[in-house]
Amino acid sequence: MNIHEYQAKDILKSYGVRVQSGIVADNPDKALAAAKELHAETGTDWYVVKAQIHAGGRGKGKIKETDSNGVVLAKSLDEVPVKVKNILGGTLVTEQTGSEGKVVNKVLIAEDVYYPGDSEPKEFYMSILLDRAKGCNVIMASTEGGMDIEEVAESSPEKIIKEWIDPATGLQGFQARKVAFALGLTGGAFKEMVKFIYALYDAYVSTDSAMFEINPVLKTSDDKILAVDAKVNLDDNALYRHKDLAELRDISEEDPSEVEAAKSGLSYVKLEGNVGCMVNGAGLAMATMDIIKLSGGDPANFLDVGGGANPETVETGFRIILKDPNVKAILINIFGGIVRCDRVANGVVEAYKKIGDIEVPIIVRLQGTNAEEGARIIEESGLKVASAILLKDAAAKVREVLS
Repeated sequence: MNIHEYQAKDILKSYGVRVQSGIVADNPDKALAAAKELHAETGTDWYVVKAQIHAGGRGKGKIKETDSNGVVLAKSLDEVPVKVKNILGGTLVTEQTGSEGKVVNKVLIAEDVYYPGDSEPKEFYMSILLDRAKGCNVIMASTEGGMDIEEVAESSPEKIIKEWIDPATGLQGFQARKVAFALGLTGGAFKEMVKFIYALYDAYVSTDSAMFEINPVLKTSDDKILAVDAKVNLDDNALYRHKDLAELRDISEEDPSEVEAAKSGLSYVKLEGNVGCMVNGAGLAMATMDIIKLSGGDPANFLDVGGGANPETVETGFRIILKDPNVKAILINIFGGIVRCDRVANGVVEAYKKIGDIEVPIIVRLQGTNAEEGARIIEESGLKVASAILLKDAAAKVREVLS
């Protein structure tokens, strides 16, 4: 589960991670009040206005129909409401949102931490995530903070620092010092970075997160180390242990079809293709998407109805898939193990009749328990639904309807 920057920073702060101070606001008046409060607390005279959406690249992104970026600097209290009005309620388009963008419902008013001092501020990159190949967490860091880490990895892979953490022993002191040293830090900044890494790792593990990404981690001109940005992805499977974190979910940032599917107990992920697919089982879903690609199409979604497929779940699946205007055909691929194929076939027929006016071709491939009975139900229904038992037959029918 993704959360907003301001929520992520609240979590980090609670575990002792130094963060850029900020206050969230949903209108210009509250933003001005937040700026005044920040001035009283930190003494800052410049303020950073940051759009709060679940996407990266906000600083480079543009608000539609304005010249404003998603992250802007206000150099006085009077500028804060003006900058906020240019962002709040607008649609921010970044590389991660796609051309449709995301509506900005909240902004974070943050202190300016790039103040002058004895040394130049320096930006770093740091993240913690699970390395599935090694079966342990890995700390990734780089001296190239503020940049897309993908670009750094491609152009300068030697600048990516990796430190793997043994799950049996946890983060060791020498490992935190090794990362800080590799970043070229010395003196007070070195000690601050070691503390920062310890606190960050503690927050990551304690919240059962899937990923922490801080870009940039800033060394201020007076050698403080703090998180200027924060991207946190919480592990959905562990939210039952963190009721307080589950409440941070912002449904308005999620795809409406995915939200609807989750309410019905379906696993759905929208993709960019032209063939909708409905299956039972994640492994079969991956195989089905491969078949669609081999047939000349592209999968429009991942939709797993689970082992207990019934008319209600099939109907819900149909409705969700058909909301995608890019869908030119639907492939239903069911293996009858826990669920009988004839039951699924009846569900397809019933759902088809309820929805009505389905213009896209539908191919139903049933295999397993009562597969032949299921195919017969489909063929005798009189509906515009093609049936298949073998996977190659289903692939051929998909190819046929797309040609």
